[in-house]
Order: sequence, then structure tokens, then C-alpha cells
Amino acid sequence: MGAPGDPPEGTPEGGPAGGEDEYRSVVFDESFVRAARLQEFSAQERMADHAPAVRRRPPLRRGLSRQVLILVLLIAVAFGTAIYMGVRHPYQTSALRRPVEPLRMTVIPLAPEGRVPGHPDAEYLYAHSPAAQYRAGAEGIPLPASRRTEHFSDSQVVSALTTAKDYIVRSSLDPDVLTGHQVRAVRVLLDTDQLDQFDQSFAHPAADGRHAPTGWLVRFDPAEARLADARIRVQGSLQAAETDSSTLEVTADHTFVYALRSAAPMTSSEVSLFTVRRELHFRFDRDDLRMHTAQLVVSYVQAGPLSCAEDSTNRLHPLLAGQTAKAGGPAGTDPYATGSATALCGSLATSAQPKV
Repeated sequence: MGAPGDPPEGTPEGGPAGGEDEYRSVVFDESFVRAARLQEFSAQERMADHAPAVRRRPPLRRGLSRQVLILVLLIAVAFGTAIYMGVRHPYQTSALRRPVEPLRMTVIPLAPEGRVPGHPDAEYLYAHSPAAQYRAGAEGIPLPASRRTEHFSDSQVVSALTTAKDYIVRSSLDPDVLTGHQVRAVRVLLDTDQLDQFDQSFAHPAADGRHAPTGWLVRFDPAEARLADARIRVQGSLQAAETDSSTLEVTADHTFVYALRSAAPMTSSEVSLFTVRRELHFRFDRDDLRMHTAQLVVSYVQAGPLSCAEDSTNRLHPLLAGQTAKAGGPAGTDPYATGSATALCGSLATSAQPKV
């Protein structure tokens, strides 16, 4: 006979003992009930105005979804910050970078001893001058065989030499620069820390050894002289050396010979030669090598034939064929005045002039 809770016929064959049915494994615990989307109103609630027997419960917020949302938000903020910093500061400068020195410059006019020789043919003048064997244009500025240094690779040394050559070519051979029509081609090759000095030199030229445009580049007064031959003769050298573990220096020493004639109408059409010797010292740190810029720290220029009485600070005023130097010279220099540049003027040797 079965137990009081068993069916009269007893427990079915194969069924669970003790009155347990096959649905006992399905447990409707509290968490399951609380997670249900539908909830039945209580009897007291149904006695009120609630016609439906059930109500829909708002979905539970999962902790994992909130964490994912916060993570996505943090990633977006980090990504946006990286983009902003990349646009704002595309090239970060090393905190240990050495301060860039201002350019120190000296421009010395060379006065002829007599009349400036001239000839109708520029090639004739070149052939009868010390520039007879000089090359024309950038070919006269060859790059030396480069060698790696202790802290700089061969490619870095080549980069420094190439940038120095580009500066020399643009500042000494570019027709637009020579005539004073533009300076940007030279400016873009300078380290950004020197741009203020460069701009001030052209906005307010001064013979103070710091702000002479003719210390940065070669340019003539277009109202007085123009090129008679675009194939400017050049000869000189470039040398690179490591000064410390973070700095390369390039020394350039070149002589440029220009064939000029008067720009004024109704004047002699004869051509004369004008010579400029430029000794430039460039400095490069690793930022400059990467940016293809240079620090120009020393500029020593000798140019003639010029008159010492003319101001060569802003533009060069060449003496042309048949002309002689004006009497007089630079104003006296007061050695007691601080910041006063020393006035210099030299004589152009007769051997430096073409023999006609």
C-alpha cells in the first residue's frame, strides 16, 4: 500500500521515488522570478483600476554593459587626445635640446683701386679672370665624400651636407633672391628658432652684426645692376664634423663670381665681374636633420668691387664697368659704445679683377 501522498495505484513504474515528479529539476528561484519581464499584479492591485492582470517590468541593467560603455568612452577620449596632440605638436622637441645661437655676421665691402674693368662679352671676362676654371651654378658646390661619425650615420651626415648646399644655392644663386624679389626660399631652410632674427633683419636692417640681410643671403639693388649671365661661376668646399653626440657642424667656404651690367637705361652695355666670398658655419641637431633645416651660426662675407661709402647692410651696390669707388668710407666706430659693430672695409686686389 502506498504512502498517503502517493497515487492509489502507487508510484508509476520507472518514475521517481518519494513522489518527486519530472519537473522538480526546473527551479523557479528568486533571481529567476525577479528577472521576468512580465509580473502579475497582486490581488489587492487587481481590485483597483488595473484591468490587465500583468505588467511589463523595465529591463534590468547589467553591470557588464556599464563596464563596456565606460571602456569604450575611455578609448575614445584617449584616441581623441592622441589626434589633438599630433596636430598641435607634430614634432616634439627634445627637452634637452641646446638653445639655438643667433647668427653672427660680418660683411666687408672691397673697394677697387681704380676703374672697374669691363667688356661686352661675359665669357671673355670669365676667361681672363681667376674664375676661368670655376664651374657654373650648383655644379661648383659638390658634396664631399661623406663618412659616418661616432654618433651620426652616413645618411645623417649626407643630410646635413645636402641641407647646407641647398641653403648656399638658394641664398647665392637663385635669381629671385639675387634681385630681392623674395626671401622665402631661404627662410624655409632655417631652424624655427632663428626665424625671428631673420624676419627682423629684413624688416629693420641694421649694421649691428646681427641684422644685415646681406649676412643671410646675396642680393643686389635691382635698380642698379642685373645679371648679364645666369651661369654664375662658383668654387669652394664643404666639410662636416661632429662636435658632440647630438650636434653636427658643416663649414662652407665658397667664392661666387657674377657677371653684371647696369640696369639703368641709356647706360654702357659693358659687363663687369662682381665677386662674393662667403664663409658659412652651419649647425645641425637631430631635429634639424629630420626637418631638413639648419642653424646658421656664422656668416663672414667679402664682396667687391664696392664703395666703402655705400651701405652694404640691406643690399649690395656693385660698382660696374668703368666706375670708381666714391671717396670716404664708413663712419667712425666708437669702441666705448656697447653693441656697436666695428666698421670694416678692404681693398680689392688688382689680381682679383679680370685683365682686359
